[in-house]
Amino acid sequence: MKRTLIRYRFKNGSPEEWHRDIERFIEAIDTDPELSGKITYRAMRTPEGDYVHIATAVDQAAADLLGEREFFDRYAARTGAVSGGEVDVVPLELVAETKTRA
Repeated sequence: MKRTLIRYRFKNGSPEEWHRDIERFIEAIDTDPELSGKITYRAMRTPEGDYVHIATAVDQAAADLLGEREFFDRYAARTGAVSGGEVDVVPLELVAETKTRA
């Protein structure tokens, strides 16, 4: 598994519109015949207004395939716009986890 943390503060635009953009991105992943079931994407917001997204790919090939999609480029550009260009993308290394995933 390949996991990535995306972290930023929302600075520009309408939060409601941004949430719809996130939902469309997730729907595009879920309906892509080559990506469905291979990528998990969760978007969360802290009480302070920071956003934290966690992307999990079954392997590097799935992550690479996502990066080739036009909808990924559009979403990455939109993320840059709403964050004022300040986005942290951090690869994560799993240390341990529970057997049941929520």
